[in-house]
Amino acid sequence: MMLASLAGLIIINSPAKERIWPKIAEEETPLPVPVTSLHPVVSAKMMELIKQTSKAGITILVTDGFRSSLEQDALYEQGRTAKGQVVTNVKGGASYHNYGLAIDFALRTPKGDVIWDLKYDGNHNGKADWMEVVAIAKTLGFTWGGDWKSFKDYPHLQMDFGYSISELKRGKLPPNDAKP
Repeated sequence: MMLASLAGLIIINSPAKERIWPKIAEEETPLPVPVTSLHPVVSAKMMELIKQTSKAGITILVTDGFRSSLEQDALYEQGRTAKGQVVTNVKGGASYHNYGLAIDFALRTPKGDVIWDLKYDGNHNGKADWMEVVAIAKTLGFTWGGDWKSFKDYPHLQMDFGYSISELKRGKLPPNDAKP
């Protein structure tokens, strides 16, 4: 009996199963294509964000976009087992960055300094530049990490296209022409 079970296991995990059980091979879900860059819609909206904020007299710098799970794990260790302050609350595979659906930004001053100052008003219109960037980003379809209830992530902008992290982990990715 044990031998029959072992033989079945070998057949199930071999290319022979396609000849023996073609229907099973057809119905299997293909492995997800690894994500290695920003989603095309997120990339286009990021460029539009840069353009629109520039028109408002605000220069932004996108400090992060696609991030591998390995990079995410290294960031997660920051402030925990590695030096630095905590900057993320999730490990690799649990961030929209890992699926090319998120960016982080900072402000650039006229002197070229990169800042994360939520109150800075470099265009001198009486409004915080940071919040002007967030408002523009939201009109483009981004959601903002500063709106989160628990871990506020002020530089973070994402487009989830209605996909949960759980779905993304299972290989369900938004099509290239998805609407935010």
